[in-house]
Amino acid sequence: MYGAGMAEIYELLHESRGKDYRVEAATVAGLVRARNPAAASLLDVACGTGAHLRHFAQLFDKVEGLELSDAMLTMARDAVPAAVLHGGDMRDLALGRSYDAITCMFGSIAYLKDTAELTATLRSFAGHLAPGGVVAVDPWWFLETALDRHVSGDTVTVGRRTLTRVSRTERQGHTSHMDVHYVVADPDSGVRHFAESHTLTLFTRAEYEEAFTRAGLKVAYVEGIQSGRGLFLADRPLAVQTVPSSRPSRRPGRPVVSRAVVRTARAGRRSWGPSGP
Repeated sequence: MYGAGMAEIYELLHESRGKDYRVEAATVAGLVRARNPAAASLLDVACGTGAHLRHFAQLFDKVEGLELSDAMLTMARDAVPAAVLHGGDMRDLALGRSYDAITCMFGSIAYLKDTAELTATLRSFAGHLAPGGVVAVDPWWFLETALDRHVSGDTVTVGRRTLTRVSRTERQGHTSHMDVHYVVADPDSGVRHFAESHTLTLFTRAEYEEAFTRAGLKVAYVEGIQSGRGLFLADRPLAVQTVPSSRPSRRPGRPVVSRAVVRTARAGRRSWGPSGP
């Protein structure tokens, strides 16, 4: 789980490395609306600092977020003051309402430990869908595509602050263990160093698809987008919806992203390698 040091620089660092949260949010919104043109409410699971949620708020009438890290949640409250934000674990999702879209971005789903947790969590997502609702999951690297002993590093300067990030990711069975070190320097506070370690599960594509199916969802995989990791989109028959919908009606005139946005995202993506979040 991310601490206070990382929460402070998270969005700034990734944007400086080339991640475009606005384009990613617009791409996902367009794919959701291709399945459900009237989609008006969205829950972003593992919303972090609100980097995607801030842009989703421009595309949906009502947005909410769920985040486990208190430090990240504090940043998200400042970034998206109009959003309802919940502190909690995606494995224990029980919000008592339904949504037209549920998203889980930037590989966060891989913090689940095994296929049992993955299936149970996706089943909870399905239980929070309004009729016609869509689940969009940006996966971590698949077992069959993840690199071993991958090392990456970046240094960026934004204003008077310079940030350096270096990481090493090692595969151990069906997990990737990532050690990340940060150095932050600015004229007022001097130089700070902190480190974090993350363990992410390397599910196969087939394991993801089977988990969606076991959760009662019909899934499709969109290749190439999200820095090459792709995106899972899923929905389920209206007859098995279980949570009453309380979604607002969609505002007229909201922009709907066409398939051209997906092509643009593919053309402009940066390859991040398995060192992402």
